[in-house]
Amino acid sequence: MANSPQSKKRARQNERRFAVNKARRSRIRTYLRKVEEAIASGDKAASQAALRVAESELMRGVTKGIVHKNTASRKISRLSARVKVLA
Repeated sequence: MANSPQSKKRARQNERRFAVNKARRSRIRTYLRKVEEAIASGDKAASQAALRVAESELMRGVTKGIVHKNTASRKISRLSARVKVLA
């Protein structure tokens, strides 16, 4: 349990950051799921559009510190390869 004023403040800040980060992670996963669904449906145009949005969202997650840069790059690379196969 936090006792000092500083540790109480850190606990409050951690709760707030946790909520924000959780929302961002959820948002990223939603866009990734949309790409997966577009790929599964076989619609190339929709999957390309979904990938473009998901890519920017993933990179935003990298700048915010939610996702590691290499993880985001790997996900984008694998998704774009699957979208490319639809051609």
